[in-house]
Amino acid sequence: MKIRALLTSAGINIGLCVLFLSLYSVLRKQPANVRVYFGRRIAEEHDRLREAFILERFVPSTGWIVKALQCTEEEILAAAGLDAVVFNRILVFSIRIFSLAALLCVFGILPLNYFGQDIQHVRIPSESLDRFTIGNVAVRSRWLWVHCVALYIISGVACILLYIEYKHIARLRLLHLTRATPNPSHFTILVRGIPKATKQPCSNVVTEFFTKYHASSYLFHQVVYKVGKVQKIMTGAKKAYKKFKHFKDNTVDQGCRAITYRCCLCGASSNSFKLLTTECEQKRGKADNDSNLDLQDEECTAAFVFFKTRYAALVASEILETSNPMQWVTNLAPEPDDVYWSNLWLPYKQLWIRRIATLLGSIVFMFLFLIPVTFIQGLSQLEQLQQKLPFLNGILKKNYISQLVTGYLPSVILQIFLYTVAPIMMLFSTLEGPTSHSERKKSACCKVLYFTVWNVFFVNVLSGTVISQLNMLSSPKDIPVQLARAIPGQATFFITYVLTSGWASLSSEVMQLFGLIWNFIRKYILRMREDTEFVPSFPYHTEVPKVMLFGLLGFTCSVLAPLILPFLLVYFFLGYVVYRNQLLNVYRTRYDTGGLYWPIAHNTVIFSLVLTQIICLGVFGLKESPVAAGFTIPLIILTFLFNQYCRNRLLPLFRTFPAQDLIDMDREDERSGRIYEIHHLLHSAYCQFPDTEDVPLEKIQTDGRDEEQGSSSGESNDKGTCENPRRDLSHPTLKGLPVSRLQHAVRSITFLIRLQKRGLSEQKSG
Repeated sequence: MKIRALLTSAGINIGLCVLFLSLYSVLRKQPANVRVYFGRRIAEEHDRLREAFILERFVPSTGWIVKALQCTEEEILAAAGLDAVVFNRILVFSIRIFSLAALLCVFGILPLNYFGQDIQHVRIPSESLDRFTIGNVAVRSRWLWVHCVALYIISGVACILLYIEYKHIARLRLLHLTRATPNPSHFTILVRGIPKATKQPCSNVVTEFFTKYHASSYLFHQVVYKVGKVQKIMTGAKKAYKKFKHFKDNTVDQGCRAITYRCCLCGASSNSFKLLTTECEQKRGKADNDSNLDLQDEECTAAFVFFKTRYAALVASEILETSNPMQWVTNLAPEPDDVYWSNLWLPYKQLWIRRIATLLGSIVFMFLFLIPVTFIQGLSQLEQLQQKLPFLNGILKKNYISQLVTGYLPSVILQIFLYTVAPIMMLFSTLEGPTSHSERKKSACCKVLYFTVWNVFFVNVLSGTVISQLNMLSSPKDIPVQLARAIPGQATFFITYVLTSGWASLSSEVMQLFGLIWNFIRKYILRMREDTEFVPSFPYHTEVPKVMLFGLLGFTCSVLAPLILPFLLVYFFLGYVVYRNQLLNVYRTRYDTGGLYWPIAHNTVIFSLVLTQIICLGVFGLKESPVAAGFTIPLIILTFLFNQYCRNRLLPLFRTFPAQDLIDMDREDERSGRIYEIHHLLHSAYCQFPDTEDVPLEKIQTDGRDEEQGSSSGESNDKGTCENPRRDLSHPTLKGLPVSRLQHAVRSITFLIRLQKRGLSEQKSG
């Protein structure tokens, strides 16, 4: 690739970034877009902007950048949680290390690469990018020791900065534990694999086990029920109620027909709402008629068990309860808002099969992705493309077409294909059976990270080698040599990838294109009311792998192809501003892992450093520099030793909680008398139905009747009409709403709520 092609790609992406950022600075000031760009704040404050015309709203400005830079770490922690602080520290680490690498390599190594051989140079715009890589350095050059020294400096400073960040985040994690309000998850464990008894319900089995083996610390428990359909009805009823609860009028027109749909398979009409309502009504009738209802079929082999102290819960979660590791499996419970209820119903013995299946599915998907990646690499090599597609010779001979095809098109196509990765990996992570939303997202983050590192880095490098040299890797011992030969040649593609996937994606992120389009359709086409409930959470599973991949590219290319470093620095500086703005204004934090993304980032940086050192070792071997190659081997060993020290010194703080801090917190709560209040709050912390009261639909009276309601209901409605004169409402969200059936659906939930209350009251009295 020529410098002209790189400049073409850079110009396109710079233009897109300037356009998107300018549009964002204007669109964020418009009252119609306040839900898109200030979703988190609106959901918390429920403020409304005035609709008056203000000229300042239509002028681009940089005030949002100043506000994002002025925000402190404490404000980010309070607004978005510890995970947001960890993500911010990853960007800070990247800015620091690559600022040093850019100064060191651009001014120290780049001239050595460019003048590495005694050849005649042409004008820089017509120069090939290979002239700026280590591949241009002559064999047995005496200047290779400079590359080795630069590698030592970058690796050493990276390890020092890593350790500083690791200690800082570990301290924040401990403060997050000790300074937070009493967290129910610290007193609770999740028990899975409960053995079912034939004659007694699961609840009695749990009570008998924990009163026998944890009698001094056991408080009570709550069994998990299979109530998926009921929960869907409850959620739908609440959403429907919220649509008209703000009206002061107490009348809803029920004259419209109930909405039915044709089944795609048999063509018969059905009303799923009515079917679910009828099913729950039958269950409710059975519960009312038979107080000794046997609900063993509704019970799962899982339960939340509550303890008197945090330390007792920690001990119970860490030890092996029985000689059969597949039964009575205990873990600390996730936070109440973080529980992924659907996966609690999965049998524990089934999880290992699911993990193997999702692992195989991920591997198959990774190999299927080789097809577009290989095609993309063919686009980046113009000579090979002209040979395989001779009918394109006339078009590709034009300078601007060749520059566009080789400099911009490959990275754009790869980015389009990569958009499918995150949803598929999230699906695989869900099928694994995690019990919390944060665990599912963290698992998806690891999968996306492995996928992007393999397909964007290794496959691009190796497929480029196959296309250009038509040979495969001969043996594993030749991998460093093959990478040493391939990476300098692929550095040009990585630069364009940083421009397209980095700069352009950040401008797209700050613009919120999908949210902006959906907001326009929702408000002006569908005429739907604004919903403050749905505010997206930050996509850590896509953004953390993206940042870590760019870090990998920066480390591996810093010594070999330093020209990538200025482009990376622009990405990290822009990302630092954009992500801080998004975390403060756009995304809402629903759950938090407590900083567990940092070990993933630390391990990725260590992997990047070791891979860079191995590749440099192969390059020094190819250049026949035994001194540089010999000094690289101790550096690899020292990096492994540093990683082992961090694993022993700091990683345990991210795996569990220190008993010393938990005991101190328990004693402080007992001394202040707050422990009894905490125990009282535990009774409703992990309720599958958090609202123990029915939705007050009885306050809303109905005009008319449903088509399928009997005459008795119609008579009662007529009586209500005589007693309370009312006027009809005309609103698009109220027409055709089956309120009477909605009332029956909500009332049908009470049999499980009463069962839950009955179990808790029996445990209290016992």
